[in-house]
Amino acid sequence: MNELIQRYFDLAVASDLSPYFAQFAEDALVEDEGRERRGIDAIRAWRGEVPPVEYAIKDVVPDGAGETARVDIAGDFPGSPVCLTFHFEFTADGRISVLTIRP
Repeated sequence: MNELIQRYFDLAVASDLSPYFAQFAEDALVEDEGRERRGIDAIRAWRGEVPPVEYAIKDVVPDGAGETARVDIAGDFPGSPVCLTFHFEFTADGRISVLTIRP
């Protein structure tokens, strides 16, 4: 498995989210629930809306310019648990440039 993808999910559940945000490029694009957020400030605002959850990575496969992970997510939200796909694209220095989350 791509260690950068594993790192993303490890940092997503940490109590200190500073390292989580540091893994994104300054102009990164996150698309979740059909909404796009570009840049660290927008990503911080988006992440503030995400409830505490647990992630279980099912698999990771190459996908065009990046890699896609199928992930089971459980938490205190309607319809839990769900399986979502997380498509990642990375910069040359290993930071996330694009993250697309879809059912």
